[in-house]
Amino acid sequence: MELRKNDRINLRIESCSSNGSGVGRHNGMAIFVPATAVGDEITAHILKVKKNYAFAKVESIISPSADRIQPGCPVYLRCGGCVFSHMSYDAEKEIKSNHVKECFRRIGGVEPVFEPIIGGDSDSRYRNKAQYPVAVDGDEIKTGFYSPHSHRVIHCPDCLLQPEEFSGILEAFSDYIKENSVSVYDETTHRGLLRHIYIRKGTASGEIMVCAVINGSRLPDEEKLVRTLLEKESNIKSIIINSNTKDTNVILGEKCRTLWGSDCITDILCGLKFRISPLSFYQVNRNQAEKLYNKAAEYADLTGRETVMDLYCGAGTIGLSMAKNAKEIIGVEIVPEAIEDAKINAESNGISNARFFCGDAAQAAEMLKNEGVRPDVIILDPPRKGCSPEMIKTAAEMMPDRIVYVSCDPATLARDCGIFKDLGYTAIKATPVDMFPRTGHVETVCLLSKLNTKHHIEIDLDMDELDLTDAEKKATYQEIKEYVLEHSGLKVSTLNIAQIKQKCGIIERDCYNKPKSDDAKQPQCPPNKEKAIKEALKHFGMIK
Repeated sequence: MELRKNDRINLRIESCSSNGSGVGRHNGMAIFVPATAVGDEITAHILKVKKNYAFAKVESIISPSADRIQPGCPVYLRCGGCVFSHMSYDAEKEIKSNHVKECFRRIGGVEPVFEPIIGGDSDSRYRNKAQYPVAVDGDEIKTGFYSPHSHRVIHCPDCLLQPEEFSGILEAFSDYIKENSVSVYDETTHRGLLRHIYIRKGTASGEIMVCAVINGSRLPDEEKLVRTLLEKESNIKSIIINSNTKDTNVILGEKCRTLWGSDCITDILCGLKFRISPLSFYQVNRNQAEKLYNKAAEYADLTGRETVMDLYCGAGTIGLSMAKNAKEIIGVEIVPEAIEDAKINAESNGISNARFFCGDAAQAAEMLKNEGVRPDVIILDPPRKGCSPEMIKTAAEMMPDRIVYVSCDPATLARDCGIFKDLGYTAIKATPVDMFPRTGHVETVCLLSKLNTKHHIEIDLDMDELDLTDAEKKATYQEIKEYVLEHSGLKVSTLNIAQIKQKCGIIERDCYNKPKSDDAKQPQCPPNKEKAIKEALKHFGMIK
């Protein structure tokens, strides 16, 4: 019998998609049902029928899954943010882990070693940032979140993912709006003043920033707003006005004005102090971010001799967290405010081996490559859309030993790993990290390594190297050449190396590289190459 809209059918949920929708089958057709768990026996109300699949909602639960739990939020179905609230956290982690694996296999055509997912210590109150749209419904002020696929505000005065202090701040704003007759922005007419309420908290420091996003430059009686907020929450350290007068879905405008307190707040991450301004990026789940960065550092495998390029560096958090184990950190970010934060973060933490550039990641990487900078490790932490083909090509051409890719979208990560594979970099290991429990998002840390499996390796081997002194056994001439090329961009000859080894007291055989006649002039090693060769000899323990 053909399935039609508004049909009611009995259905067993056999699997679950990455967005929290259970999947059952009816006469071979896949039926997607939100708010269901694997093992649920339900009566499903069919909402939409396509050629090969259909969408439905739960009409009744005949027999619940062993994974099913009672959601704690009364509006989670209407808000649509916490798509896994109805099932156990263990079940959620398994779904997310399987999603990452499937993306690599299906999209990227690669299959690294998958390490166990790193789950959160808590699935509630973990967020340190919230952006609440504001709406008016009669006499009621609504603050909350947009309903899925709409701009209809679902009133949520206390989201269980946000710190408890945020609900009191929303209450203070509501009182201020009513008492001062503050108009609320209407996206249809583009009129009204208050657009969003934006709050950030330093999880470790406890400092709170409150930002009013407005369609203008000033609010009525701004001093009254400051008093109202401070009476409600004593941990507020910064109150900001952000002006956004454009007809856009982008929440924040470019201009900020400090109404009270500091221009920024601070937090502690991986033992470092970070400055958080309104426009700078900072990980939303601070505690999970530490686990994410520790895994990235494990994959980077730094010994103190490496140059690390941190592309899409934001306020420098990942790179700076690795600085103590690196020779140099080079950070690149397109947002000027974030780069300023990164520089200040480096200075305030006493980190002198880090420098930051403002610009497009692909262009900056190309510029540094042209300067002869050859990083040992590249860190990639792009936005959800992933890396551009130009960025991937440039990164591969810089020939790092390792690439550590931190991704917030397994699909684009898998796609990019497929491109990297064609350029000689293979995904070796991957670890999912659940940065946002209860939501449909999962981050992944992936290690890519340079493998020249498609090409034969040519080695310039001198017969003399088969009879080396003890000092010389520590590194071949070819290894020294490769080290110099990778770390300084210079090509040196066997003669250059032999000359510097003689200068450093490393014994050479009498016949080695001598001129053919007594009056022949032998070219001497240039000073820049001498310096690079000596660094290589130190690296291999041949000189001190």
